[in-house]
Amino acid sequence: MKEETRETRLDNGLVVLTDRMEGVRSATLGFFFRVGARHEPAELNGITHFIEHCVFKGSIKRNARKIAAEQDRLGGNLDAFTTHEETGFIIKVVDDRFDSAFDLLADMTGRPRFDEADLASERRVIVEEMKMNEDSPEEVISDIFHREFFPGDPLGLTITGTPETVAAFNNRLTADFHHHAFSPANLVIAAAGNVDHEHLLELVRSSSFGQSHIKNGQQKRECRTPVIAAPFVIEQRPDLEQAHLFIATPTVNARDPRRYAADLLANILGGGTSSRLWQRVREERGLAYSVGASTAMFHDTGFMAVSAATSPEQLREVAEIIIDELGSIVRDGVADEELGLMKDQTRASILLGLEDSAGRAATLAQCEMIHGRQIPLNETLANLEAVTAGEIQQQAREFLRPEQIALIALGDLDDAVFTREDLGIGSK
Repeated sequence: MKEETRETRLDNGLVVLTDRMEGVRSATLGFFFRVGARHEPAELNGITHFIEHCVFKGSIKRNARKIAAEQDRLGGNLDAFTTHEETGFIIKVVDDRFDSAFDLLADMTGRPRFDEADLASERRVIVEEMKMNEDSPEEVISDIFHREFFPGDPLGLTITGTPETVAAFNNRLTADFHHHAFSPANLVIAAAGNVDHEHLLELVRSSSFGQSHIKNGQQKRECRTPVIAAPFVIEQRPDLEQAHLFIATPTVNARDPRRYAADLLANILGGGTSSRLWQRVREERGLAYSVGASTAMFHDTGFMAVSAATSPEQLREVAEIIIDELGSIVRDGVADEELGLMKDQTRASILLGLEDSAGRAATLAQCEMIHGRQIPLNETLANLEAVTAGEIQQQAREFLRPEQIALIALGDLDDAVFTREDLGIGSK
């Protein structure tokens, strides 16, 4: 499959990226804004996520019903998300509906109406979303972890905000934050599939984003690098059948050249059915239905986390196995064969992802927002292949130190189910 990646940087700061894929009829278009929950002042915690919701409630050109109808007419594949560092709107359509898709996204995100009645309705919806998250132990334990791992930092706050902050999001506050944060200087428009770069540029330049000449307005709040803690929290939830466990350590940030080794380390621990933890926890002991490890990397920091759920009486054994495997990599490293297997798995995942226009559009935007350039496929694969077992162990020795290990447990548990000292991970 032939690829053609192009970019154009407009004078107002907006970036347009395309990845042309021949032989396909799909086209994915994404509007990605360089603003997320960590860029909000504390009193406006949750407003980015609130805006992500509210742009669906109506624009200058369309009411909520028309937006919903057009979304369905185009195929129904319109997704939106908010993270700590970005907000995205992605739609996948047949190529002959690309112009309509662009018009919809540009209108929604560039000219939202923020009608007070609609805002009141959406405030209630988001409170219900918060209640739904409270009923999900995975969401609860993740929120506890962020709050305790990043104490006093915006990365420790929830993306949805709180009932108290959301209650204050009126038309004036919402429109003002949108004007400054969702500006052309913060926008990356990325498209992949059967798309034409010059045609997309014409659409962009004729839109409200392209016609704005503001280049250096308020883009987003500056973020200080957070001070990371090593919390040890056991929280009671008598209503849960299973105990949920979250064990994490610091890792490199998203711009660090060692990120390839960091991802491979997480995969070796719990990235697939042949991983160490899957084999020991599930296959050998039958202690959990699933157990996994992954990394989360931000612009200036990151963490690697292992998660599992098991019966309360088995929680200590699962925790001991995880801590033992972390220590094993620090002491003994990884075998070349084990590393090679994970490289093959990662390489296959990367290459198979290239067949999907949605994945390729997201990759374009991520490379731009994190690295300020497109990273060629060959460079990525070469960097992956170049990781050595020695680099994996060196990184483990830097980040998997006992005093840096965070542990959160949630369930019908005795407070004294175990201590840091029981697990041999000391105190920070």
